Amino acid sequence: MELNVLILPGDGIGTEVTREAVRVLTHVAGKFKHTLHIREALLGGVAIHKTGSPFPAETEQMATSADATLMGAVGLPEFDKAPPDKRPERGLLGIRKTLGVYANLRPVRAYKALMDSSPLKNHLVNGTDMIIVRELTGGIYYGTPRGISGSGAEERGVNTMSYTRAEIERVTRMAFELARQRRKKVTSVDKSNVLETSQLWRKVVTEVGPAYPDVELEHLLVDNCAMQLILNPKRFDVVVMENMFGDILSDEGAVLAGSIGMLPSASIGDQKPSGVWVGLYEPVHGSAPDIAGENKANPLGAIGSVAAMFEYSFKLKEEAAAVNRAVEEVLNSGRVTADLRPKGTPATTEQVGQAVCEAIAS
Repeated sequence: MELNVLILPGDGIGTEVTREAVRVLTHVAGKFKHTLHIREALLGGVAIHKTGSPFPAETEQMATSADATLMGAVGLPEFDKAPPDKRPERGLLGIRKTLGVYANLRPVRAYKALMDSSPLKNHLVNGTDMIIVRELTGGIYYGTPRGISGSGAEERGVNTMSYTRAEIERVTRMAFELARQRRKKVTSVDKSNVLETSQLWRKVVTEVGPAYPDVELEHLLVDNCAMQLILNPKRFDVVVMENMFGDILSDEGAVLAGSIGMLPSASIGDQKPSGVWVGLYEPVHGSAPDIAGENKANPLGAIGSVAAMFEYSFKLKEEAAAVNRAVEEVLNSGRVTADLRPKGTPATTEQVGQAVCEAIAS
């Protein structure tokens, strides 16, 4: 199969973990006899430094022509006080909008080898295996009007949360389709006791549900869901929610997985005429500039994102499974980075990437 992949290393540790993810991507493509074409472009802080824009026009063009995009983290402290359109994160929002990726899939799995890495008691974490589906192109991050106006006591900040029926329907159907391949349960999260957008959300999800009679549907208010993710994470299979709720709650998954460095993500859009599904793949963690360049960042979230790319964009399930098995083998071996609290000397970022490739080859 021809695999045309765009690489956006990003900022901070993004370049380091992406390098190891590309190592694994190249290794798997070779093992399974695929033809891999890789191009690289700029996004985020590094793009601002070199072009003045967090999302340069060249990057936009390359992203739309690629089959799938693998991205590192973006963000640097030096831009914290910059205007919104000159912050690295604006590049992330820009590429999501350009690609039309509307469903962000964040798998959260508690590996047995990492039971002691979670701050939660083992019996709570053991058996956790869920996918959080976050709507990605609507809601408060994109709604208008928005901005800061006025001065003095009258200075005011405004953001608008807005959803259409179509936006809710398509991400809901994605969640139900995923659940059909898993344990056949969807939990929809909202704040319908307070927000009109959530009232519409619950109404639409409820109306979509009967089209999937084999899948159980439950509704949870977002505050209760936040609590249940810690008290009883095993109850969840596929959890679907709007953009901001998903942004916040999906990071709770780091507590369950043992480290935020373990969490991959896949942002999925529509199917191309070629049959490939538009996809943007990235680890959940940030750019961590305090450890950038030290070769100690955990690359497993980025490597897991490669597995997701094989599975969702290219429908190459055997290749995805090979990566996931290798990750688990490396975890069991204890050859992991410092964030996973190894009993011996921590492995470097590069050593973990090499170990995953070796496990795939064995």
